[in-house]
Amino acid sequence: MLIRLPWLNSRKRLLAALVIDSALFAGLYPLCFRLRFDTWPDISFPLGLLLLFWLVSSYVHGRYFDHDDPRANAVIKQLVGSLLALAVSMAVYLLYNWITANGLGLPDSRSLLLPFLALLSLISAAAQLALNALLRLQFELPSRWLLLGSPEGAAALQQAALWSRLQCRVEQARPETLCDLEPLVADPDLAGVVVENPQHLETELFEQLLELQSQGLAVVSTLGWCERVLQRFPPALLNRFDLVRGDFAIPGGSLQRRLKRLGDVLVSSLLLLLTLPLLLLAALLIRLEDRGPVFYSQLRSGLGGEPFRMWKLRSMRVDAERSGAQWAGRGDSRITAVGRWLRLTRLDELPQLVAVIDGSMSLIGPRPERPEFEQELERQIPYYRLRHRIRPGLSGWAQVNYPYGASVEDAANKLSYDLYYLRNFSFWLDLLILVKTMRLVFNAKGAVPVEGSG
Repeated sequence: MLIRLPWLNSRKRLLAALVIDSALFAGLYPLCFRLRFDTWPDISFPLGLLLLFWLVSSYVHGRYFDHDDPRANAVIKQLVGSLLALAVSMAVYLLYNWITANGLGLPDSRSLLLPFLALLSLISAAAQLALNALLRLQFELPSRWLLLGSPEGAAALQQAALWSRLQCRVEQARPETLCDLEPLVADPDLAGVVVENPQHLETELFEQLLELQSQGLAVVSTLGWCERVLQRFPPALLNRFDLVRGDFAIPGGSLQRRLKRLGDVLVSSLLLLLTLPLLLLAALLIRLEDRGPVFYSQLRSGLGGEPFRMWKLRSMRVDAERSGAQWAGRGDSRITAVGRWLRLTRLDELPQLVAVIDGSMSLIGPRPERPEFEQELERQIPYYRLRHRIRPGLSGWAQVNYPYGASVEDAANKLSYDLYYLRNFSFWLDLLILVKTMRLVFNAKGAVPVEGSG
């Protein structure tokens, strides 16, 4: 299967930040080592581990995001984030060497690592602040799209962009524009052209678009615009032609799918082992709070819509559904004090790792829904059953981009992200979602229903 990576287009700032920090690490460490020991260091696995955790910790702490804060706040955030990343990466490095009984390498390497990481933190913070300033000054991205189609189509795309909080304008092409498209290439504010229905374009106009595309003008379909700009596919903007081309289907025996299953088993087993102390602590707190059961189970829809039983740490009162199944809402009185903490940190999801190991779920995929709700969701939301083409997951593209859903409208919005994941499924996208999930958990931005959900 062709691996698609369109989500990288909107993460150029992140990629630049990772390259800068990697280059600083690779350049500063040998220099500091040479100055301290008068010899050049050997490349080793522990050093690679140190660099990896430095980058991951920096991402989790939000150092690679430009929040457009006042200058003083931005400097403080960068310095604090750098120091936290330093502490985490140093702790992992020391733990690895302690477990493998390698000590710290050279007897006096402790006199190198802390000064090196402190220097790296300061220089990296300055470099990230400079990158933010450079991007703001030099790289203002075009924000206007021209639609060759109906006024309703332009309004639908504009509404989708506004919902995603994107600074983006979608305009319908005027008749005089259709007569001469050449000036579009020279328009610095124009991001590209969206073609609503290529079959309805006159041959001369279509050939002119192809020529402009070869000159660098972005010319995309509605589906391509959703993928490039929204990074989700609102079901109302899809049509049957998009589906029958097979873009939303993953062959059962594909290499990507087999690698995903292997990673699910290995990572889930490791996570279950590492988080066992947290599970035991959470179970004790649940039991002490109201003397009720620690776990609760529900039937959920899995691969192909087949039901399976899913277990979670109980986060609601024992009698939470005495009146039947219902959506959870913001400020839901059924959620216990311990349960609110469990949901924010997503610790209530940990027992589902067992379902991942036995094959009912995956680490990454659409969130499994309750069969009681699905009949109504399938009736109201177009193409809802497409999400059943892949195993449901503990986390997913919808979970890291959209708050906890608690209504039919939320389910439709989450489906738009699930469809994007289905079309662009790959190991690399799974890795991105896994790291984004870590960031959400660290910042306690877990399963919180959106405002106004019922």
